[in-house]
Amino acid sequence: MLEKIKFEKFTAFEKLEVKFSPGINIFIGENGTGKTHILKAAYAACDIAKSKGGFADKINHVFYPSGKQIGRLIKRSSTSSKGFVEITRKLHEKSINLRLSLSNHTTKPENAKVSGSTKAWIETPIEAAYIPVKDMMANAPGFRSLYEEREIHFEEIYVDIIRKAFLPVLKGPTDKQRKQLLENLQDAMDGKVVAKNEEFFLRNKQGELEFTLLAEGFRKLGLLWLLIQNGTLLNGSAFFWDEPETNLNPKLMKAIVGILLELQRIGVQIFLTTHDYVILKEFDLQSQAGDQIIFHSLFRNQESGEIECTSTSNYGEIAPNAIDDTFGDLVTREIQKSMKGDEK
Repeated sequence: MLEKIKFEKFTAFEKLEVKFSPGINIFIGENGTGKTHILKAAYAACDIAKSKGGFADKINHVFYPSGKQIGRLIKRSSTSSKGFVEITRKLHEKSINLRLSLSNHTTKPENAKVSGSTKAWIETPIEAAYIPVKDMMANAPGFRSLYEEREIHFEEIYVDIIRKAFLPVLKGPTDKQRKQLLENLQDAMDGKVVAKNEEFFLRNKQGELEFTLLAEGFRKLGLLWLLIQNGTLLNGSAFFWDEPETNLNPKLMKAIVGILLELQRIGVQIFLTTHDYVILKEFDLQSQAGDQIIFHSLFRNQESGEIECTSTSNYGEIAPNAIDDTFGDLVTREIQKSMKGDEK
């Protein structure tokens, strides 16, 4: 389980520390406040056991700075500057950390410094999956081999999620909880996913429809179905989802939030970003006693201009809450327009 993340002069952050919920972490905030950067850094730490070059190399491939010059991840400054990102996790009732330190003059990942409990971290990896905003499932055929053989400008999260989707099913029967989650997803997308020759299809009573012809929102549901079905998302794993509402009809949010809550209840630690009022409200309405949800609100301090974060487990106490404020403003303007119409 990831406990917290700390930044200093790294990407958008001058200095920031965020403590995580062992259950669900929801990041909100205006564009440019670093929500995705938090998810990417935490995911990179989870996935270093599968990276040949370790933490520094994984960070570099996940963020993909220009020219792959890792020093560009240091917060922009006119002078020489140093910074770090540090992730802490709970392992066998003990907190261990992993820190990447570098300067804006560091060009290669091997020249950055990785410190902390690296050996223990790698020997006990965290199974993790990251669903990015852009859908890649329709582009899956041949993408893995292309990525390995050619220099193409894609962050590694895209090939990573395709690799996860192609994992075979776990041996043995599907446990009752996962079986119910799969059935709920099948109801939401009216079918189940099958893979043939690196191509995905949605199979239902009407036949098989290839993902290239499937609505992108349903492709995301299909991807979530695959990650649950093949055992990627199990007790102790971490799941990162950047803006799940993208290309999804709001009507589907009730089912999605219900599935995310159930994943948390079986021990999956979840991190997601959102700009959507409906998804926030669904978490507020569907959460039960015992659910562990923290809302993290990222914002720029008006005086310093630096990014800060407030965290709360109470939906009504999220502050600032640009999503709620914007929704409230729409309602107010609608009422004002209606009143003007009545005056005519």
